Amino acid sequence: MIQERPPPVSRAAQVAADADRREVRNRWYLASPALLIILFAATGPLVIVLIYSFLTPADYGGVVWKPSGQAWFQVLFQKDIFDDTTTFADAHLSILWRSVKLSLLTTIMALIFGFPTAYFIATRSEKARDIWLFLITIPFWTNLLIRTFAVQEVIRNEGIFNTILLKLGIISSPIQIMFTDVAIMLGMLYVYLPLMVLPLYASMEKLDFRLVEAGYDLYANRFQVLRRVIIPLVKPGIIAGSILVFIPSLGAYVTPRVLGGGKNMMLGNLIELQFGQGRNWPLGAALSITLMAIVMIALMVYVRYATRGDVRHG
Repeated sequence: MIQERPPPVSRAAQVAADADRREVRNRWYLASPALLIILFAATGPLVIVLIYSFLTPADYGGVVWKPSGQAWFQVLFQKDIFDDTTTFADAHLSILWRSVKLSLLTTIMALIFGFPTAYFIATRSEKARDIWLFLITIPFWTNLLIRTFAVQEVIRNEGIFNTILLKLGIISSPIQIMFTDVAIMLGMLYVYLPLMVLPLYASMEKLDFRLVEAGYDLYANRFQVLRRVIIPLVKPGIIAGSILVFIPSLGAYVTPRVLGGGKNMMLGNLIELQFGQGRNWPLGAALSITLMAIVMIALMVYVRYATRGDVRHG
């Protein structure tokens, strides 16, 4: 059987292929410094934390290089010091539930306040939009701790909120808001609200408002236009804003520390406690990886719904 020979490659095609290979190789050479920085500066610390979570805690902080899975066991369980019975770690589960609950509530409240704010900005003139966006971004110019203390001055017993209510005779004694979950949620809402407004505005700015007018022409009321026209079209902005609010809220440290008074802790405070006063670095590392896993799950849900939306509307 006679085998057919492949057609000869022209000299020009070979030169072009060699040029493409050199270009790809040069790009890798140029990108290698940035890739190394990402590898060692970003991935490296995560690997160290992961390794620490499988080691034995030292007596006065640090770790003993002896493999152990005790830290991961202590994330969800605990042993009684008298009879070695295993029970759920109620404190850890309570803090985990509080972190997820407050993060979800903060995200929902940010969406409730951020959606009409973004819609208002998107429906202004181009010059007015720039002014409103400038006002929205002003809080980012201030340190997070200062913004948290500003919220404290509003909601404390002698703060602006209680003072106004007392002057108006609505209440007879100050309402205790500080050092509660409500205070933490209000603080995170104020801090992360711009992260919800900006993605929503980016989606609404591209919205074709002729579709809204068409909805009114088809005798739809405002609620129906909002539910059937506006929300489906700005859904990517809603998802992106929710992720941008939920993730930093879940790992918040400063706001729960200041407004929660140290007794209403969240995951970030628990991790700091283990690396600090608790001197249990493996447990702190295991909690850090747990927090990162929750964030990764949230991102995967975002990617799944975003991809499904693209396929559905593609």
